[in-house]
Amino acid sequence: MTVIPNYVGPMALGLEMGVITPGMDIVDEVFKIIERTHEDNLLKDGDIICITESIVARAQDNYIKVDEVSELIKEKLDLPKSGTVGVVFPITSRNRFSMILESIAKSVPEGKVIVQFSYPTDEVGNQVISPEFADNLDKNPITMEDIEDEECIHPITEVNYIRYYQEIIEETGAESEIILCNDPKQIVEYDPDGVIAADIHTRRKTKKSIQEEIDNCITLDEICTDGEVCSEWGLLGSNMSSGDRLKLAPKNGDKVVSELQKKVKKELGIKIEAIIYGDGAYKDPTSGIYELADPKPAVATTNGLDHFRRGVKYKYIADQYYHEEDKDPEEIEKILEQKKTEEKSEASMEKEGTTPRKMEDLLGSLADLVSGSADAGTPVVLVKNFL
Repeated sequence: MTVIPNYVGPMALGLEMGVITPGMDIVDEVFKIIERTHEDNLLKDGDIICITESIVARAQDNYIKVDEVSELIKEKLDLPKSGTVGVVFPITSRNRFSMILESIAKSVPEGKVIVQFSYPTDEVGNQVISPEFADNLDKNPITMEDIEDEECIHPITEVNYIRYYQEIIEETGAESEIILCNDPKQIVEYDPDGVIAADIHTRRKTKKSIQEEIDNCITLDEICTDGEVCSEWGLLGSNMSSGDRLKLAPKNGDKVVSELQKKVKKELGIKIEAIIYGDGAYKDPTSGIYELADPKPAVATTNGLDHFRRGVKYKYIADQYYHEEDKDPEEIEKILEQKKTEEKSEASMEKEGTTPRKMEDLLGSLADLVSGSADAGTPVVLVKNFL
């Protein structure tokens, strides 16, 4: 029998389970491991089940081929084979964007693709060009002729993404042109037939700016949004898969977490909450990379997680009652327990420093840190004592 002492606060446990393949019922598969936690007395009301988006999408067989994406892009932008398409502010990622770029290039096989990078980093902090080198360039836009290859090497992956993206385009037969400029309207100067605002979190702002000059502009979440293989997020949140396939983010995620919640309640008598999570929303202070390459940390949640996590400032209150009112530790602990139940405005000093954060963002980031990009083999995370 597993017993967690009552002095243990919030905790996250990675749960190992078998390989998920297309066609499996993801609710049933996740329930199997939840049932084991229940048998071991690990599960209780209020616990949260976090499921990584990758196994949900895989079970749904939510894969699309590069050529299929290419046809959708051609249709959305009404591109001729010899047309010119602009790609503004893509992230530099082999996993996230290389196959999308290949699809874009294949939509104009006899034409041209102009990629406009932001600099010195992309939207999520990946270095595109050395900041020191960029500071010494008094030119806008920066072109390939202005850049020395050694200044474009990513400090961690050691990949020159500018050259890498150029090669992807040219391997399809299309012509490539790469520029660096932080003004999205710069793409207009190249007279494209259509433009894709390829950024993630600022996509709407970028699209709006471009459409002041060119109406034929779309975002990644407007591609692959319907049909048998699709996602509410379109191409956002997609990942490179095997062969020529892209794995899209899960579809109908809210239905998945809702069905899981109902099944656990019916079969085990336990009320859980559930989320499907992707990238965590945190910035690595060493590399400067902002991890969130998905549109948000959680692509789906049950209703009980649709709120902010708030609390009192324990250390402020402890200091206040010890220094100002000469309370002993036992008295301070009683005061803290009482403060938890009191309604206070967000401006109250007793809440000072406890920035309200969305539950789904915190939980998605927590679960991603536990399962991790290094893949700990724990695609389901049980979070306890968090609500």
